[in-house]
Amino acid sequence: MKSLKKLILIIGLTAITALSACSKDMANRDVYEESGKSVNVNNKRTELYNEGASRSVRNVSNDYGYVRHQKSPVLNDQNVNNQYTALNREQLASIISRYSTSIPNVHDVATLVTDQEVLIAYRTDTKDRNLTADQVKKTAMSIVPRYYHVYVSDNPQSIRDVEALSHMASTNKNARSSVNSVIAQMKKSPQGARMNAIEDENGVTPDDRMNRPNQ
Repeated sequence: MKSLKKLILIIGLTAITALSACSKDMANRDVYEESGKSVNVNNKRTELYNEGASRSVRNVSNDYGYVRHQKSPVLNDQNVNNQYTALNREQLASIISRYSTSIPNVHDVATLVTDQEVLIAYRTDTKDRNLTADQVKKTAMSIVPRYYHVYVSDNPQSIRDVEALSHMASTNKNARSSVNSVIAQMKKSPQGARMNAIEDENGVTPDDRMNRPNQ
Protein backbone atom coordinates (compact mmCIF):
# COMPACT_ATOMS: atom_id res chain seq x y z
CA MET A 1 0.00 0.00 0.00
CA LYS A 2 2.84 2.39 0.83
CA SER A 3 4.49 1.63 -2.51
CA LEU A 4 1.25 2.41 -4.33
CA LYS A 5 0.86 5.75 -2.54
CA LYS A 6 4.48 6.59 -3.32
CA LEU A 7 3.94 5.80 -7.02
CA ILE A 8 0.83 7.98 -7.16
CA LEU A 9 2.73 10.84 -5.51
CA ILE A 10 5.56 10.58 -8.05
CA ILE A 11 3.13 10.55 -10.99
CA GLY A 12 1.35 13.62 -9.59
CA LEU A 13 4.58 15.59 -9.16
CA THR A 14 5.66 14.67 -12.70
CA ALA A 15 2.37 15.91 -14.16
CA ILE A 16 2.58 19.22 -12.29
CA THR A 17 6.16 19.76 -13.51
CA ALA A 18 5.14 19.09 -17.11
CA LEU A 19 2.20 21.49 -16.93
CA SER A 20 4.40 24.23 -15.47
CA ALA A 21 6.97 23.82 -18.25
CA CYS A 22 4.23 23.94 -20.89
CA SER A 23 2.72 27.08 -19.35
CA LYS A 24 6.13 28.78 -19.31
CA ASP A 25 6.75 27.86 -22.94
CA MET A 26 3.37 29.28 -24.00
CA ALA A 27 4.14 32.50 -22.15
CA ASN A 28 7.42 32.82 -24.05
CA ARG A 29 5.54 32.33 -27.34
CA ASP A 30 2.83 34.88 -26.61
CA VAL A 31 0.56 35.53 -29.59
CA TYR A 32 1.20 39.25 -29.17
CA GLU A 33 4.82 40.03 -29.95
CA GLU A 34 6.31 43.48 -29.77
CA SER A 35 8.61 44.87 -32.43
CA GLY A 36 9.71 48.43 -31.82
CA LYS A 37 6.50 50.42 -31.48
CA SER A 38 4.39 47.75 -33.18
CA VAL A 39 2.37 45.01 -31.59
CA ASN A 40 1.95 42.20 -34.09
CA VAL A 41 -0.43 39.26 -33.97
CA ASN A 42 0.97 35.96 -35.29
CA ASN A 43 3.80 37.84 -36.96
CA LYS A 44 5.85 34.66 -37.28
CA ARG A 45 3.29 33.00 -39.54
CA THR A 46 5.22 34.10 -42.62
CA GLU A 47 4.17 31.00 -44.52
CA LEU A 48 0.66 32.44 -44.77
CA TYR A 49 1.95 35.13 -47.08
CA ASN A 50 3.75 32.86 -49.54
CA GLU A 51 2.05 33.34 -52.89
CA GLY A 52 3.03 29.84 -53.97
CA ALA A 53 1.76 28.12 -50.85
CA SER A 54 -1.02 25.60 -51.11
CA ARG A 55 -4.57 26.60 -50.20
CA SER A 56 -4.39 24.41 -47.08
CA VAL A 57 -1.38 26.40 -45.87
CA ARG A 58 -2.93 29.80 -46.68
CA ASN A 59 -6.11 28.84 -44.82
CA VAL A 60 -4.41 27.44 -41.71
CA SER A 61 -5.33 30.41 -39.51
CA ASN A 62 -8.67 32.10 -38.99
CA ASP A 63 -7.10 34.86 -36.90
CA TYR A 64 -7.61 38.52 -37.72
CA GLY A 65 -4.59 40.55 -38.81
CA TYR A 66 -3.85 43.27 -36.27
CA VAL A 67 -1.00 45.74 -35.78
CA ARG A 68 -0.89 48.72 -33.45
CA HIS A 69 1.76 51.35 -34.26
CA GLN A 70 2.55 54.54 -32.41
CA LYS A 71 3.84 57.69 -34.09
CA SER A 72 7.44 58.47 -33.21
CA PRO A 73 7.74 61.28 -30.64
CA VAL A 74 10.95 62.41 -32.41
CA LEU A 75 10.30 65.21 -34.90
CA ASN A 76 11.25 64.23 -38.47
CA ASP A 77 12.25 60.77 -37.36
CA GLN A 78 14.12 59.29 -40.34
CA ASN A 79 13.18 55.74 -39.34
CA VAL A 80 9.60 56.42 -40.43
CA ASN A 81 10.79 56.09 -44.02
CA ASN A 82 11.71 52.48 -43.36
CA GLN A 83 8.14 51.49 -42.51
CA TYR A 84 7.39 50.60 -46.11
CA THR A 85 10.62 48.82 -47.00
CA ALA A 86 9.10 45.45 -46.15
CA LEU A 87 6.22 45.75 -48.63
CA ASN A 88 6.02 42.65 -50.78
CA ARG A 89 5.54 44.32 -54.15
CA GLU A 90 4.89 41.09 -56.01
CA GLN A 91 2.19 40.19 -53.51
CA LEU A 92 0.60 43.63 -53.91
CA ALA A 93 0.70 43.30 -57.70
CA SER A 94 -0.96 39.89 -57.44
CA ILE A 95 -3.76 41.20 -55.23
CA ILE A 96 -4.39 44.22 -57.47
CA SER A 97 -4.51 42.10 -60.62
CA ARG A 98 -6.82 39.55 -59.01
CA TYR A 99 -9.23 42.17 -57.68
CA SER A 100 -9.21 44.10 -60.95
CA THR A 101 -10.33 41.07 -62.95
CA SER A 102 -13.51 41.06 -60.85
CA ILE A 103 -14.45 44.45 -62.32
CA PRO A 104 -17.09 44.18 -65.08
CA ASN A 105 -15.66 43.99 -68.62
CA VAL A 106 -12.05 43.62 -67.39
CA HIS A 107 -10.60 40.32 -68.58
CA ASP A 108 -6.81 40.45 -68.38
CA VAL A 109 -4.70 42.55 -65.99
CA ALA A 110 -0.94 43.08 -65.74
CA THR A 111 0.30 45.03 -62.71
CA LEU A 112 3.71 46.39 -61.82
CA VAL A 113 4.44 47.84 -58.37
CA THR A 114 7.54 50.00 -57.95
CA ASP A 115 8.67 51.89 -54.87
CA GLN A 116 6.29 54.75 -55.67
CA GLU A 117 3.93 53.82 -58.49
CA VAL A 118 1.48 51.17 -59.58
CA LEU A 119 1.21 50.54 -63.33
CA ILE A 120 -1.87 48.59 -64.41
CA ALA A 121 -2.47 47.53 -67.99
CA TYR A 122 -5.64 45.63 -68.80
CA ARG A 123 -7.73 44.23 -71.63
CA THR A 124 -11.37 45.26 -71.66
CA ASP A 125 -14.44 45.42 -73.87
CA THR A 126 -16.09 48.17 -71.85
CA LYS A 127 -18.26 50.80 -73.52
CA ASP A 128 -17.24 53.40 -70.92
CA ARG A 129 -13.44 53.46 -70.89
CA ASN A 130 -13.18 56.28 -68.36
CA LEU A 131 -15.48 54.58 -65.87
CA THR A 132 -13.56 51.31 -66.11
CA ALA A 133 -10.26 53.15 -65.78
CA ASP A 134 -11.57 54.83 -62.65
CA GLN A 135 -12.66 51.50 -61.16
CA VAL A 136 -9.33 49.82 -61.87
CA LYS A 137 -7.38 52.77 -60.50
CA LYS A 138 -9.42 53.04 -57.30
CA THR A 139 -9.10 49.31 -56.72
CA ALA A 140 -5.33 49.76 -56.60
CA MET A 141 -5.59 52.94 -54.53
CA SER A 142 -7.54 51.02 -51.89
CA ILE A 143 -4.73 48.48 -51.54
CA VAL A 144 -1.39 50.33 -51.67
CA PRO A 145 -0.11 53.01 -49.27
CA ARG A 146 -1.65 56.39 -50.04
CA TYR A 147 1.59 58.00 -51.19
CA TYR A 148 1.57 55.75 -54.28
CA HIS A 149 0.59 57.07 -57.70
CA VAL A 150 -1.48 54.81 -59.92
CA TYR A 151 -1.44 54.74 -63.72
CA VAL A 152 -3.76 52.63 -65.86
CA SER A 153 -4.11 51.79 -69.53
CA ASP A 154 -6.51 49.74 -71.65
CA ASN A 155 -4.07 49.76 -74.58
CA PRO A 156 -3.04 46.13 -75.31
CA GLN A 157 0.50 47.32 -76.02
CA SER A 158 0.76 48.52 -72.41
CA ILE A 159 0.43 44.95 -71.17
CA ARG A 160 3.61 44.06 -73.05
CA ASP A 161 5.32 47.24 -71.83
CA VAL A 162 4.50 46.52 -68.20
CA GLU A 163 5.63 42.94 -68.58
CA ALA A 164 8.93 44.11 -70.06
CA LEU A 165 9.53 46.35 -67.04
CA SER A 166 8.98 43.40 -64.71
CA HIS A 167 12.15 41.79 -66.04
CA MET A 168 14.24 44.85 -65.23
CA ALA A 169 15.99 45.14 -61.87
CA SER A 170 15.05 48.27 -59.93
CA THR A 171 18.77 48.91 -59.42
CA ASN A 172 19.33 49.15 -63.18
CA LYS A 173 20.50 52.67 -64.06
CA ASN A 174 17.92 52.82 -66.84
CA ALA A 175 15.03 51.55 -64.71
CA ARG A 176 13.63 54.95 -63.73
CA SER A 177 13.70 56.37 -67.24
CA SER A 178 12.08 53.19 -68.59
CA VAL A 179 9.28 53.37 -66.03
CA ASN A 180 8.69 57.05 -66.77
CA SER A 181 8.55 56.31 -70.49
CA VAL A 182 5.89 53.63 -70.01
CA ILE A 183 3.91 55.94 -67.71
CA ALA A 184 3.91 58.64 -70.38
CA GLN A 185 2.41 56.18 -72.86
CA MET A 186 -0.14 54.87 -70.36
CA LYS A 187 -1.39 58.38 -69.63
CA LYS A 188 -2.62 58.60 -73.21
CA SER A 189 -5.38 56.20 -72.14
CA PRO A 190 -8.26 57.30 -69.85
CA GLN A 191 -7.16 57.66 -66.22
CA GLY A 192 -10.56 58.06 -64.60
CA ALA A 193 -11.72 60.99 -62.47
CA ARG A 194 -9.56 63.22 -60.29
CA MET A 195 -9.00 61.75 -56.86
CA ASN A 196 -9.90 65.04 -55.15
CA ALA A 197 -9.32 68.79 -55.36
CA ILE A 198 -5.64 68.40 -54.52
CA GLU A 199 -4.72 65.16 -56.25
CA ASP A 200 -5.06 64.64 -59.98
CA GLU A 201 -6.33 61.49 -61.71
CA ASN A 202 -3.23 59.55 -60.70
CA GLY A 203 -3.05 60.78 -57.12
CA VAL A 204 -0.29 63.29 -57.87
CA THR A 205 -0.22 66.55 -55.89
CA PRO A 206 1.58 69.83 -56.73
CA ASP A 207 4.20 68.93 -54.11
CA ASP A 208 4.71 65.56 -55.80
CA ARG A 209 5.40 67.32 -59.08
CA MET A 210 8.09 69.42 -57.42
CA ASN A 211 9.72 66.35 -55.87
CA ARG A 212 9.18 64.07 -58.88
CA PRO A 213 9.32 66.39 -61.92
CA ASN A 214 9.00 63.54 -64.43
CA GLN A 215 5.49 62.61 -63.22
